[in-house]
Amino acid sequence: MLAEMAKRYRQVFPVYVRQGLVWEETEIKALRRFLRAAKLKRVRPLTILELPARDIYGKHWSVTGQRAPGATSPDEAVYLPGRNLMLLSKATVFCALHKIPVIAVGSLRHNPFPDATQEFFRNFAATAGKALGFKFRVVAPFRTLTKLQVLRRGRELPLHLSFCCIAPQRGRHCGSCNKCAERRKAFRVAGIKDRTQYR
Repeated sequence: MLAEMAKRYRQVFPVYVRQGLVWEETEIKALRRFLRAAKLKRVRPLTILELPARDIYGKHWSVTGQRAPGATSPDEAVYLPGRNLMLLSKATVFCALHKIPVIAVGSLRHNPFPDATQEFFRNFAATAGKALGFKFRVVAPFRTLTKLQVLRRGRELPLHLSFCCIAPQRGRHCGSCNKCAERRKAFRVAGIKDRTQYR
């Protein structure tokens, strides 16, 4: 998504909102490696914002790392209530302060959750804009695409450095969670060699 946004806008500001979930430190390291390797023009340095959610999610698998949804689990099993609401809340304040009028999120077509619809993004942008006195658009450029289609569009990028595991082991994809299963299948069906390092 960063690569595509960099083709449309003069500057792109990657923002990561850290909430205290089990995969985040591995994900941040992977994101930094990806950004270094991709060498995307117009992409500014990564900004990391803090918005702790461990107190809200409590003993949930996303906090404890225990019993993360496996390869055969349905998408509903990975639902984190209010996740996009929280992430966007923090991001909109950052963007208002830096006069950035467009926020892009990476929701895909198969995302079934209520805070990942075009209606939600549109309504959120309007509400946040009124609250902050700054007009926003929240765009989801991949909302009509599957993970397979996204892989094919980005096949020239260092995709093996991207990250999408919810139960990483020793800094690597676990290879057996819900997200790793999606990843492996998408690489296989796309006909792209999967150079990802799995545990």
